[in-house]
Amino acid sequence: MRILMLTQVLPYPLASGPQIKTHYTLRYLARHHRITLVSFVRSEGEARSAEALRPYCEAIHTVLLPRSGFRDGVALLRAMITGEPFVIARDHRPALYRLLEQLNMAGSFDAVHADQLNMAPYALPVRARRVLDAHNAVWQIAERLARAMPPGPLRFLAAQEAQRLRRYEGRICRAFDHVVAVSESDRAALEEAAGEKLPILVVPIALDPEDFPPIPREPGAMGVLHIGGLHWPPNAEGIRWFLREVWGRVRAAEPEARLFLVGARPPADLRAWAARDPSVVVPGFVADPTPYWRQSAVVIVPLRAGSGIRVKILEAWSRGMPVVSTAIGCEGLKAHHGENIWIADDPEGFARAVIAMLRDPGEARRIGEAGRETVRAFYDYRVAYRPLDAVYPP
Repeated sequence: MRILMLTQVLPYPLASGPQIKTHYTLRYLARHHRITLVSFVRSEGEARSAEALRPYCEAIHTVLLPRSGFRDGVALLRAMITGEPFVIARDHRPALYRLLEQLNMAGSFDAVHADQLNMAPYALPVRARRVLDAHNAVWQIAERLARAMPPGPLRFLAAQEAQRLRRYEGRICRAFDHVVAVSESDRAALEEAAGEKLPILVVPIALDPEDFPPIPREPGAMGVLHIGGLHWPPNAEGIRWFLREVWGRVRAAEPEARLFLVGARPPADLRAWAARDPSVVVPGFVADPTPYWRQSAVVIVPLRAGSGIRVKILEAWSRGMPVVSTAIGCEGLKAHHGENIWIADDPEGFARAVIAMLRDPGEARRIGEAGRETVRAFYDYRVAYRPLDAVYPP
C-alpha cells in the first residue's frame, strides 16, 4: 500500500516517547508498504535529521512549526472563541495544508495515517482510507490535569480545554475509518468521547529491546532519575508533587541521594528549586543521557495526570532499570506491583519504594531484570505491532 504518514514530531532521533512510538510504527509499516512521511519540525537542523529515515520512506517532507508565547496566546484566544481545542489551534499551519494538496494532486494514496490527534485535521481532506493513531486519549489528560491542579485560573483553563478536547476527539474518532489506541483504558476513553461503540484496534506502544540495552550502573549509584519532557504539563505537575511531598522523605532516609530531572524545557520553578537545593539536578534536554543512567539506581514516574502508555517505563525496563510509578503512570502496561515495578500513589508509599531501591541493589536488580523480560515478551515491536496488519494488509 501507499501510505501517507503525518507526524507531529519527527520520529528521529529517539529522544522522547512520541518519537520512539512513531519511529517503530514507521519501521513496522515500511516492511511491507511504501511510506511518504510528512512531519512537522521545530528547526532546520531537525529537518536534516530526517535523512536517517530514508531507509524506511519513499519520500520525506518537513514543515517548520515555529512556536512562541505570542502564537500560543493567539491560539488560546481562537480556542476560546471557536470552541476548537487549544492544542489543535496551536498547530494549525496553512503551509502543511498546501503541501498535502500538492501531494494529493501528484499521486494517489491508499491510506493516510494521522499520528496523534494534532494531525487529524490534516488527514481529513486527503482522499484515502483514514487511520488515526491515538497515542493518548488527549481529553482525559486535560481532565486529569485539571483535577490535580490547585483551584485558580490555570485549573479553569485546563477544565475548559478538557471539555473542548472531549467534543473534538469524539468527533474525530467518528470521522476516521480506523482508530488505533495504545491500551484498553484509552479505547474506553475514546469511545466515551465519541458517545458510541467504535471498532477501535488496541496496539500497545513497543520498541526494539536491542536498541535500548542495559546500561551498567556505577557502584554505589544513588541517583533517582526522571527522564521525559518537562514542558509537558503532566510531567511537570508530577515532579512538583514529588518534590513537595516525596523528595524530603527520601533525603531524610538517604542524604546522599540525588534527583536527576532530565528533559526538555524545564519550567522556571523547577530550575529555581535546583538552584537552591544541590541534591536536585535539572540539566534540561540531554542528547546522550547515558551518564545519568549510570549514576541512577531507580527511575521514577510520579504522574498524577496522563493517558496512553509511558514509553519512559518501556525504556527503563529495556535498560534493566527498576521503576517506581503511580498507578496512572504505568496505566495500560503489564505492570505488576512487586514483580516488575513498584506502584504507589501516596507520598509515604512512593518514598518507601524509592528508598528500598536505593538501599537494596539486589532487589533493584531483580525488579529491573523482570522489567526487561516483560519488554522482550510483550513489547518487541516486531510482535506487538502485528495487529496493524488488519488495517494495512501486507
